[in-house]
Amino acid sequence: MDEERRGLVKKRSPAGNKLPLTVDEVVEEYVGSFGFSQLLQVFLVSLAWIFDAHSTLVTIFTDAQPESWRCIAPQCGGTGGQSGGVGADASVCRLKPGTWEWSDGNASSIIAEWGLVCDRRFLAALPASVYFLGSLIGSAVFGCLADAFLGRKRSVLISCLLTSATIFLTSLSPNIWIYALLRFANGFSRAGIGICCLVLSTEAVGRKWRGQVGQYGFFFFAAGFLSIPLIAYPTRTCWRNLYKIISFIPLVYSIFILLPFVSESPRWLLRRGRSEEALEVLKRYARINGKELPLNISLLEPSGNEKNLAAGEGENNTSTIEKLWNTRWAAKRMSMVMLTGFGIGFVYYGVQLNVENLNFNLYFAVAINAMMEIPAVFIGSVLLSFMNRRLLFSSSAVLAGISCISCIIFSSTEDKNVDKLSMTERGSLPQLMIEALGFMAVSTAFDVLYIYCVELFPTNVRNFAVSMLRQTLMLGASVSSLVVVFGRLSPSVSFLVFGVLSIVSGFFSMWLPETRNFPLYETLEQQEEEERLDCGRGESGELGRDLDKKVELKMYD
Repeated sequence: MDEERRGLVKKRSPAGNKLPLTVDEVVEEYVGSFGFSQLLQVFLVSLAWIFDAHSTLVTIFTDAQPESWRCIAPQCGGTGGQSGGVGADASVCRLKPGTWEWSDGNASSIIAEWGLVCDRRFLAALPASVYFLGSLIGSAVFGCLADAFLGRKRSVLISCLLTSATIFLTSLSPNIWIYALLRFANGFSRAGIGICCLVLSTEAVGRKWRGQVGQYGFFFFAAGFLSIPLIAYPTRTCWRNLYKIISFIPLVYSIFILLPFVSESPRWLLRRGRSEEALEVLKRYARINGKELPLNISLLEPSGNEKNLAAGEGENNTSTIEKLWNTRWAAKRMSMVMLTGFGIGFVYYGVQLNVENLNFNLYFAVAINAMMEIPAVFIGSVLLSFMNRRLLFSSSAVLAGISCISCIIFSSTEDKNVDKLSMTERGSLPQLMIEALGFMAVSTAFDVLYIYCVELFPTNVRNFAVSMLRQTLMLGASVSSLVVVFGRLSPSVSFLVFGVLSIVSGFFSMWLPETRNFPLYETLEQQEEEERLDCGRGESGELGRDLDKKVELKMYD
């Protein structure tokens, strides 16, 4: 079909005149699907995922309960104890203030510094909850701004600069309330990184490389995840130093890498009526790849593109979003993506937050979880090259669910003669292995879902669609923290909830169409028109059924 369309386009262009082609056609025919220029672009853009991981996972260490305490006065009546376990806080709460102290000092975490134990224990969960709430709101804001006004590159730039500022300010927090407020601001700021980096990377390459390129960003998220314990261990006696260190990294990246070396998406530029700038970006890609574009080439503007964009009047993004929800097939897709996103976000972040409750060294346990991300991304990248998106996502989600439910077997077969406190403090190696397998599977599903969402929607609503997915992921994450807390009393319940939600999310994806090797469309109108032609050839079912119903209604009218 693509060759036929290219032939028709060329026939419409008289000899010696401009040769109008779409961005996809220019990339595939003249620039190269994935040359060195796109590799460099993807690499530089994907570096920002490291800061996303730092911002999200830093609280595993800064908000952790210290491992032990010790007596410093005769009235204490003992030598100390471990803080991990059900009864630990109770033993500390029975002591008089000033008769004991945390073994690593009062600056090791916010719990130690601000005394978030006993009757103030619930406050320790506040920063993580409001962080994900800020991410939820930020995803909506950055998604709309990146599609309508700022573009992909400037959205990443602003997000990185705000992330750097809010992380540094967090290190200066005088109390838990200011700390929670700044965590909310940090969550809002970092929301634009994942959304815009993913879209900016995938819009620069040919269709057959989109899945693999989208996965590359998750490699860097895994690298950021893995680097957190390496940075946290030397700063374990002062949580403020950890925040200060990670705050400078996005600032350096923004000034010395993002601004001078990363290009804006040519698709976004074209949709905004800036066709000459879009063509310049494609020419630069081709030049670095050792190729050259024809002199008479021009970019074919997509159908539905606003005519007043070049004049600076701007696109009415609100009407575009309304059009998405008023278009039956698009609204159905968005709803299914959000439902699956809630379940996957719930399980993915829930398993990560639960690592503190494992009876292993915190730094080692986090490193193990981080290393599970790497094979997940690698396996996902390989499978995406030849496997359908829908099948890969659903099978990964179901495998994660089965693994989580299997953990119940090991949590319920502990030694019957061991008391409840000992059971919660003792780790189960088989359970840890199965949980690691489940985390790797849900990580694969998490990564694939982002790629799937990018391919399901056209350019003019793509950032909005990804932001809506990210919002539901964050909503699931905020709720999962409650299940993790409840799981300290009944581990079987938390595993069961994680498992069921993951399996249900996998089945929800069966209502989404397949997108492998399909082109990226520019507008809702173009996608509806092109997919209608594909439906006539039997390549897609969902949109075809909706369009057939429209045709029937028109005939009866």
